[in-house]
Amino acid sequence: MEKTEVLHEGRWLRMLKRGRWEYAERTNPGGAVIVVAVTDADCVLFVEQWREAIRSMTIEMPAGLVGDLAGNGHESAIEAAQRELLEETGYRAAQVEYLMEGPSSSGMSNEIIAFARARGLEREHAGGGDGTENIVVHEVPRAQAPRWLVAKMREGYSIDPKLFAGLYFLDHGETLFR
Repeated sequence: MEKTEVLHEGRWLRMLKRGRWEYAERTNPGGAVIVVAVTDADCVLFVEQWREAIRSMTIEMPAGLVGDLAGNGHESAIEAAQRELLEETGYRAAQVEYLMEGPSSSGMSNEIIAFARARGLEREHAGGGDGTENIVVHEVPRAQAPRWLVAKMREGYSIDPKLFAGLYFLDHGETLFR
């Protein structure tokens, strides 16, 4: 087995080299989670925020790191999904269900992202994220969501392709994972 060399150690990422491969490793224990959430009015929840890594405004589903808060090292993806949904959108879910997980960018990082489906949403506050975030919440009718995302892309927003996977899970997740 080839030796792994640490190129840089940061708070959330470690840069490594093994053989000819250079890649990023998440230093938090649980990866990340994306929350696929639909209101009782059949609106999909999206969040808009600035992402410094790509220097762009993005449209995403509520999401966040698992186990990134002090004392939460053993947090599950479901617990993180509940926490991030409430923090970013102001909605609390009566039920959060694990759908699947996989690599975010298998050629560049070891990060694993889980998808979770949130149901029974109830609004508790306006959302917007924590003190370090400036998140705008969008409630988009489910039937219009794909076209809305494409329109936002044409306006210059960065649209994560995983959003379309999340929309697919809304239509097919019930039978796909059973």
